Amino acid sequence: MTIANPIYDSVFKFLMEDERVARTILSALLKKDIVKVEVRPHEYSNSQRDTLSMFRIDFAATVREDDGHEHLILIEVQKTWLETETLRFRQYLGVQYQRKENIISSSKEGYAMPMVAVYILGHKVGDIEEPVLYVHHDAYDYNDQRVTKGLPNPFIDSLTHDSIIVQIPRLHGQVNNRLDKVLSVFDQTQHLSDTEHFLNIDDSRYQGDEDMQPILHRLLMAAADADMRQDMNVEDEYYSIIEKRDTEIMLNAKKIAKQNAQLKEQNAQLKEQDAQLKEQKAQLKSMAKILTEAGLSADDIAMKMGLDADKVKELLA
Repeated sequence: MTIANPIYDSVFKFLMEDERVARTILSALLKKDIVKVEVRPHEYSNSQRDTLSMFRIDFAATVREDDGHEHLILIEVQKTWLETETLRFRQYLGVQYQRKENIISSSKEGYAMPMVAVYILGHKVGDIEEPVLYVHHDAYDYNDQRVTKGLPNPFIDSLTHDSIIVQIPRLHGQVNNRLDKVLSVFDQTQHLSDTEHFLNIDDSRYQGDEDMQPILHRLLMAAADADMRQDMNVEDEYYSIIEKRDTEIMLNAKKIAKQNAQLKEQNAQLKEQDAQLKEQKAQLKSMAKILTEAGLSADDIAMKMGLDADKVKELLA
Protein backbone atom coordinates (compact mmCIF):
# COMPACT_ATOMS: atom_id res chain seq x y z
CA MET A 1 0.00 0.00 0.00
CA THR A 2 1.32 3.45 -0.93
CA ILE A 3 0.48 6.22 1.55
CA ALA A 4 1.42 9.88 1.91
CA ASN A 5 4.44 10.52 4.12
CA PRO A 6 3.18 12.02 7.42
CA ILE A 7 6.52 13.69 8.13
CA TYR A 8 5.33 16.45 5.80
CA ASP A 9 3.48 19.24 7.62
CA SER A 10 0.53 19.25 5.22
CA VAL A 11 0.02 15.48 5.55
CA PHE A 12 0.54 15.47 9.33
CA LYS A 13 -1.99 18.30 9.76
CA PHE A 14 -4.52 16.46 7.58
CA LEU A 15 -3.92 13.27 9.57
CA MET A 16 -4.32 14.86 13.01
CA GLU A 17 -7.45 16.81 12.08
CA ASP A 18 -9.38 13.55 12.26
CA GLU A 19 -10.56 13.19 15.88
CA ARG A 20 -10.41 9.39 15.94
CA VAL A 21 -6.95 9.31 14.39
CA ALA A 22 -5.70 11.95 16.85
CA ARG A 23 -7.10 9.91 19.78
CA THR A 24 -5.38 6.74 18.52
CA ILE A 25 -1.97 8.38 18.04
CA LEU A 26 -2.03 10.44 21.25
CA SER A 27 -3.33 7.50 23.32
CA ALA A 28 -0.44 5.36 22.09
CA LEU A 29 2.10 8.10 22.80
CA LEU A 30 0.82 8.91 26.29
CA LYS A 31 -0.01 5.27 27.12
CA LYS A 32 -3.33 6.59 28.42
CA ASP A 33 -6.99 6.08 27.55
CA ILE A 34 -7.88 9.33 25.79
CA VAL A 35 -11.64 9.45 25.39
CA LYS A 36 -11.86 12.83 23.66
CA VAL A 37 -9.52 15.24 21.89
CA GLU A 38 -10.20 18.68 20.56
CA VAL A 39 -7.91 20.85 18.47
CA ARG A 40 -7.34 24.12 20.32
CA PRO A 41 -8.85 27.21 18.65
CA HIS A 42 -5.42 28.68 17.95
CA GLU A 43 -3.33 26.41 15.78
CA TYR A 44 0.35 27.07 15.12
CA SER A 45 1.62 26.03 11.71
CA ASN A 46 3.97 27.16 8.98
CA SER A 47 1.38 29.08 6.97
CA GLN A 48 3.70 32.07 6.52
CA ARG A 49 6.72 30.03 5.42
CA ASP A 50 9.16 32.59 6.75
CA THR A 51 12.03 31.66 9.07
CA LEU A 52 9.99 28.99 10.87
CA SER A 53 10.67 25.36 10.15
CA MET A 54 8.38 23.80 12.69
CA PHE A 55 4.78 22.61 12.75
CA ARG A 56 2.77 23.01 15.94
CA ILE A 57 -0.72 21.95 16.93
CA ASP A 58 -2.43 21.95 20.33
CA PHE A 59 -4.99 19.51 21.72
CA ALA A 60 -7.24 19.59 24.75
CA ALA A 61 -7.55 15.92 25.71
CA THR A 62 -9.85 14.19 28.16
CA VAL A 63 -7.94 11.34 29.82
CA ARG A 64 -9.61 8.46 31.66
CA GLU A 65 -7.42 6.96 34.37
CA ASP A 66 -7.52 3.30 35.48
CA ASP A 67 -9.87 4.17 38.37
CA GLY A 68 -12.37 5.74 35.97
CA HIS A 69 -11.50 9.32 36.91
CA GLU A 70 -11.44 11.70 33.94
CA HIS A 71 -9.47 14.92 33.71
CA LEU A 72 -8.41 17.45 31.08
CA ILE A 73 -4.81 17.94 29.90
CA LEU A 74 -3.15 20.07 27.24
CA ILE A 75 -1.04 18.25 24.65
CA GLU A 76 1.41 20.34 22.66
CA VAL A 77 2.56 18.53 19.52
CA GLN A 78 5.58 20.06 17.81
CA LYS A 79 7.19 18.55 14.72
CA THR A 80 10.36 19.63 12.96
CA TRP A 81 12.85 18.35 10.41
CA LEU A 82 15.74 20.56 11.51
CA GLU A 83 18.15 20.35 14.43
CA THR A 84 18.17 24.11 15.15
CA GLU A 85 14.81 24.45 16.85
CA THR A 86 15.52 24.00 20.57
CA LEU A 87 15.14 27.71 21.35
CA ARG A 88 11.86 27.92 19.43
CA PHE A 89 10.56 24.89 21.35
CA ARG A 90 11.21 26.76 24.61
CA GLN A 91 9.76 30.02 23.33
CA TYR A 92 6.59 28.23 22.24
CA LEU A 93 6.18 26.52 25.62
CA GLY A 94 6.62 29.89 27.33
CA VAL A 95 3.73 31.27 25.32
CA GLN A 96 1.53 28.33 26.30
CA TYR A 97 2.15 28.89 30.02
CA GLN A 98 0.89 32.46 29.60
CA ARG A 99 -2.26 31.75 27.58
CA LYS A 100 -5.50 32.37 29.51
CA GLU A 101 -7.23 29.60 27.56
CA ASN A 102 -5.02 27.07 29.34
CA ILE A 103 -6.36 28.00 32.79
CA ILE A 104 -8.72 25.39 34.26
CA SER A 105 -12.13 27.09 34.28
CA SER A 106 -13.22 25.38 37.51
CA SER A 107 -10.07 26.44 39.35
CA LYS A 108 -10.57 29.46 41.61
CA GLU A 109 -6.82 29.63 42.20
CA GLY A 110 -6.15 29.98 38.46
CA TYR A 111 -4.21 26.76 38.06
CA ALA A 112 -3.03 25.98 34.55
CA MET A 113 -4.09 22.84 32.75
CA PRO A 114 -1.54 19.99 33.10
CA MET A 115 0.56 19.88 29.95
CA VAL A 116 2.46 17.23 28.01
CA ALA A 117 4.87 18.32 25.28
CA VAL A 118 5.30 15.92 22.35
CA TYR A 119 8.29 16.49 20.07
CA ILE A 120 8.28 14.62 16.75
CA LEU A 121 11.76 15.06 15.34
CA GLY A 122 13.02 14.37 11.85
CA HIS A 123 16.55 14.10 13.21
CA LYS A 124 18.43 12.17 15.88
CA VAL A 125 19.14 13.51 19.37
CA GLY A 126 22.82 12.84 19.98
CA ASP A 127 23.62 9.22 20.77
CA ILE A 128 20.24 8.37 22.33
CA GLU A 129 19.20 5.15 20.60
CA GLU A 130 15.63 4.78 21.91
CA PRO A 131 13.17 5.92 19.22
CA VAL A 132 10.74 7.23 21.87
CA LEU A 133 11.94 8.89 25.06
CA TYR A 134 9.72 9.72 28.05
CA VAL A 135 10.90 12.56 30.29
CA HIS A 136 8.99 12.74 33.60
CA HIS A 137 9.37 15.22 36.41
CA ASP A 138 9.15 13.66 39.87
CA ALA A 139 9.31 15.45 43.23
CA TYR A 140 12.02 14.71 45.83
CA ASP A 141 12.79 15.84 49.36
CA TYR A 142 16.15 17.06 50.68
CA ASN A 143 17.38 13.48 51.11
CA ASP A 144 16.59 12.61 47.49
CA GLN A 145 13.61 10.50 48.53
CA ARG A 146 10.74 10.61 46.07
CA VAL A 147 7.67 12.43 47.41
CA THR A 148 4.32 10.81 46.57
CA LYS A 149 1.95 12.00 49.32
CA GLY A 150 -0.29 14.80 48.10
CA LEU A 151 0.71 14.32 44.47
CA PRO A 152 -0.40 14.94 41.81
CA ASN A 153 -1.11 18.51 42.84
CA PRO A 154 -2.57 21.25 40.56
CA PHE A 155 -0.01 23.79 41.75
CA ILE A 156 2.90 21.49 40.87
CA ASP A 157 1.28 20.39 37.61
CA SER A 158 0.86 24.03 36.60
CA LEU A 159 4.59 24.68 36.83
CA THR A 160 6.08 21.51 35.35
CA HIS A 161 5.29 19.30 32.39
CA ASP A 162 6.26 15.89 31.04
CA SER A 163 7.78 15.45 27.60
CA ILE A 164 7.72 12.74 24.94
CA ILE A 165 10.45 12.82 22.29
CA VAL A 166 10.06 10.80 19.09
CA GLN A 167 13.15 10.32 16.92
CA ILE A 168 11.76 9.41 13.51
CA PRO A 169 15.18 8.29 12.12
CA ARG A 170 15.34 5.72 14.95
CA LEU A 171 12.15 3.99 13.72
CA HIS A 172 13.23 0.90 11.83
CA GLY A 173 10.05 -1.08 11.40
CA GLN A 174 10.18 -3.20 14.55
CA VAL A 175 6.71 -3.60 16.07
CA ASN A 176 7.03 -4.69 19.69
CA ASN A 177 4.11 -2.79 21.21
CA ARG A 178 1.10 -0.63 20.44
CA LEU A 179 3.14 2.55 20.02
CA ASP A 180 5.56 0.89 17.59
CA LYS A 181 2.60 -0.12 15.45
CA VAL A 182 1.11 3.37 15.42
CA LEU A 183 4.44 5.04 14.67
CA SER A 184 5.30 2.53 11.95
CA VAL A 185 3.47 4.77 9.45
CA PHE A 186 6.22 7.37 10.09
CA ASP A 187 9.09 4.95 9.37
CA GLN A 188 11.22 6.73 6.73
CA THR A 189 13.00 3.56 5.65
CA GLN A 190 9.79 2.75 3.74
CA HIS A 191 9.79 5.77 1.42
CA LEU A 192 9.83 5.14 -2.33
CA SER A 193 13.21 5.07 -4.05
CA ASP A 194 12.46 8.06 -6.30
CA THR A 195 10.55 10.31 -3.86
CA GLU A 196 10.10 10.89 -0.14
CA HIS A 197 6.50 12.01 -0.60
CA PHE A 198 5.15 8.49 -0.26
CA LEU A 199 5.77 5.42 1.88
CA ASN A 200 5.27 1.83 0.73
CA ILE A 201 3.91 -0.14 3.68
CA ASP A 202 2.81 -3.72 4.24
CA ASP A 203 -0.91 -3.32 4.95
CA SER A 204 -1.20 -6.94 6.07
CA ARG A 205 0.42 -5.89 9.36
CA TYR A 206 -2.68 -3.83 10.18
CA GLN A 207 -5.44 -6.28 9.21
CA GLY A 208 -8.09 -6.57 11.89
CA ASP A 209 -6.88 -3.45 13.72
CA GLU A 210 -9.90 -1.16 13.78
CA ASP A 211 -7.92 1.79 15.16
CA MET A 212 -5.19 1.63 12.50
CA GLN A 213 -7.58 1.48 9.56
CA PRO A 214 -8.66 5.17 9.87
CA ILE A 215 -4.98 6.19 9.95
CA LEU A 216 -4.23 4.24 6.77
CA HIS A 217 -7.40 5.51 5.11
CA ARG A 218 -6.49 9.10 5.96
CA LEU A 219 -2.98 8.71 4.54
CA LEU A 220 -4.35 7.03 1.41
CA MET A 221 -6.66 10.00 0.89
CA ALA A 222 -3.72 12.37 1.28
CA ALA A 223 -1.67 10.40 -1.27
CA ALA A 224 -4.47 10.71 -3.83
CA ASP A 225 -5.02 14.44 -3.27
CA ALA A 226 -3.38 16.66 -5.92
CA ASP A 227 -3.31 19.72 -3.64
CA MET A 228 -1.59 17.68 -0.94
CA ARG A 229 1.08 16.55 -3.39
CA GLN A 230 1.66 20.17 -4.41
CA ASP A 231 1.97 21.16 -0.74
CA MET A 232 4.65 18.51 -0.31
CA ASN A 233 6.52 19.93 -3.31
CA VAL A 234 6.40 23.37 -1.70
CA GLU A 235 7.73 21.95 1.57
CA ASP A 236 10.61 20.28 -0.29
CA GLU A 237 11.54 23.62 -1.88
CA TYR A 238 11.19 25.42 1.43
CA TYR A 239 13.35 23.00 3.40
CA SER A 240 15.90 22.94 0.60
CA ILE A 241 16.26 26.71 1.01
CA ILE A 242 16.46 26.34 4.79
CA GLU A 243 19.14 23.65 4.52
CA LYS A 244 21.10 25.78 2.05
CA ARG A 245 20.83 28.75 4.41
CA ASP A 246 21.95 26.67 7.40
CA THR A 247 24.86 25.26 5.38
CA GLU A 248 25.97 28.76 4.43
CA ILE A 249 25.65 29.89 8.04
CA MET A 250 27.70 26.90 9.20
CA LEU A 251 30.42 27.54 6.58
CA ASN A 252 30.50 31.25 7.41
CA ALA A 253 30.70 30.42 11.11
CA LYS A 254 33.67 28.13 10.45
CA LYS A 255 35.32 30.82 8.32
CA ILE A 256 34.80 33.46 11.01
CA ALA A 257 36.08 31.07 13.69
CA LYS A 258 39.21 30.44 11.60
CA GLN A 259 39.74 34.17 11.09
CA ASN A 260 39.25 34.80 14.81
CA ALA A 261 41.82 32.12 15.60
CA GLN A 262 44.28 33.70 13.15
CA LEU A 263 43.69 37.17 14.63
CA LYS A 264 44.16 35.75 18.12
CA GLU A 265 47.44 34.18 17.05
CA GLN A 266 48.57 37.44 15.42
CA ASN A 267 47.68 39.40 18.54
CA ALA A 268 49.69 36.95 20.63
CA GLN A 269 52.65 37.36 18.28
CA LEU A 270 52.36 41.17 18.42
CA LYS A 271 52.23 41.10 22.21
CA GLU A 272 55.31 38.87 22.27
CA GLN A 273 57.15 41.21 19.90
CA ASP A 274 56.11 44.23 21.96
CA ALA A 275 57.42 42.55 25.10
CA GLN A 276 60.71 41.78 23.35
CA LEU A 277 61.04 45.40 22.18
CA LYS A 278 60.38 46.67 25.69
CA GLU A 279 63.00 44.31 27.06
CA GLN A 280 65.55 45.42 24.42
CA LYS A 281 64.83 49.09 25.15
CA ALA A 282 65.26 48.47 28.89
CA GLN A 283 68.63 46.77 28.22
CA LEU A 284 69.80 49.63 25.98
CA LYS A 285 68.67 52.19 28.53
CA SER A 286 70.54 50.36 31.29
CA MET A 287 73.72 50.15 29.19
CA ALA A 288 73.53 53.86 28.23
CA LYS A 289 73.12 54.78 31.88
CA ILE A 290 76.16 52.72 32.89
CA LEU A 291 78.30 54.33 30.19
CA THR A 292 77.09 57.81 31.20
CA GLU A 293 78.03 57.12 34.79
CA ALA A 294 81.46 56.05 33.48
CA GLY A 295 81.92 59.60 32.13
CA LEU A 296 81.28 58.97 28.40
CA SER A 297 79.53 61.62 26.33
CA ALA A 298 76.37 60.95 24.32
CA ASP A 299 78.36 60.85 21.10
CA ASP A 300 80.84 58.35 22.54
CA ILE A 301 77.98 56.18 23.85
CA ALA A 302 76.28 56.34 20.44
CA MET A 303 79.49 55.18 18.76
CA LYS A 304 80.01 52.28 21.18
CA MET A 305 76.36 51.11 21.04
CA GLY A 306 75.97 51.59 17.29
CA LEU A 307 73.12 54.07 17.74
CA ASP A 308 72.65 57.63 16.60
CA ALA A 309 73.11 60.37 19.18
CA ASP A 310 69.42 61.33 19.24
CA LYS A 311 68.48 57.77 20.17
CA VAL A 312 71.00 57.80 23.03
CA LYS A 313 69.62 61.12 24.28
CA GLU A 314 66.10 59.63 24.17
CA LEU A 315 67.26 56.65 26.26
CA LEU A 316 68.88 58.93 28.77
CA ALA A 317 65.99 61.40 28.98
